[in-house]
Amino acid sequence: MPLTLVRRDITTMRTDVIVNAANTRLLMGGGVCGAIFQAAGARRMQEACDRLSPIRTGQAVATPGFDLSARYVIHTAGPVWQGGSHDEERLLRACYRNSLELARSLGCASIAFPLISAGIYGYPRIEAQAVAVDEIRRFLDGNNVPAHGTDDADTANPAEKNVTVHHANAGFEVYLTIFG
Repeated sequence: MPLTLVRRDITTMRTDVIVNAANTRLLMGGGVCGAIFQAAGARRMQEACDRLSPIRTGQAVATPGFDLSARYVIHTAGPVWQGGSHDEERLLRACYRNSLELARSLGCASIAFPLISAGIYGYPRIEAQAVAVDEIRRFLDGNNVPAHGTDDADTANPAEKNVTVHHANAGFEVYLTIFG
């Protein structure tokens, strides 16, 4: 299945999992995090998160999707950008890798990510997209999902609506949502 970069409201995507760009205390925040909590049912989502918090930067944990169409929400705490010399890339890669591994362990076949850390946490958007695409590709390639076809995501402008990196069908579909 493909890795597809899209501009969509992640809370309305019909996937097994949506990923929340969380804080380490798993508290409802603003932006994507706040939208996910509101769409899922803020009270129930916060209660579920309270049982799992705190988490470390790069760690991923799952809650039910509650009122979302997704069965699960995977919460992962991205790094705060500090100029790039404080292990931010390694931590951001861990967010994607750990979320994908957790989704696979839950038996999920589709997952939608926001562009983790590229909002209030200040990670530069172009670099955050490059890390996301590369880490997702590594996961798919490491799970015998060879890439083929045209590959526009390396040079794609994050403002573009639909850029697709094609992968052979391996029963796993990944979406990276990008908001302009």
